[in-house]
Amino acid sequence: MKPVLAIAAWSGTGKTSLLKKLIPALCAQGIRPGLIKHTHHNMDIDKPGKDSYELRKAGAAQTMVASAQRWALMTETPGEEALDLDYLVSRMDHSTLDLVLVEGFKHESVAKILLFRSDAGHEIAELTVDQHVIAVASDIPLSLPVPILDLNDVAGVVAFIQEWMAGQ
Repeated sequence: MKPVLAIAAWSGTGKTSLLKKLIPALCAQGIRPGLIKHTHHNMDIDKPGKDSYELRKAGAAQTMVASAQRWALMTETPGEEALDLDYLVSRMDHSTLDLVLVEGFKHESVAKILLFRSDAGHEIAELTVDQHVIAVASDIPLSLPVPILDLNDVAGVVAFIQEWMAGQ
């Protein structure tokens, strides 16, 4: 299994914005990242009217859509308690990855970088810095018992991740 690193924060703090910059910067350093994004919304990557959608809605427990460019596996999970991050990570093809990034899953027992943005409507005291937090990326200076990264310095965050990966 490859190292798993969560980017965790409250909604509106900039997780996706950071990841959109972080992923190409990691790729530029020769790191092949995978991504698992957690959402609280009822999401669907398929579209009504498409054959795959209609076949899945007909009752297929799993539907794979494949082309020469990509493939996607959709698995129906009605009645399941909660998402199991370990299981989701295990579904990824680790032969093509160096790192699995996770957006969200802030309560999971995996290494994580917390994000703090001063204008996102939360107080520093609300941050939960536990044994899984390896750093906090912030737009303001903070005094916490973990390294503080500049949220706006993508190269600095990449360097920190590379150093962390070397220790895994």
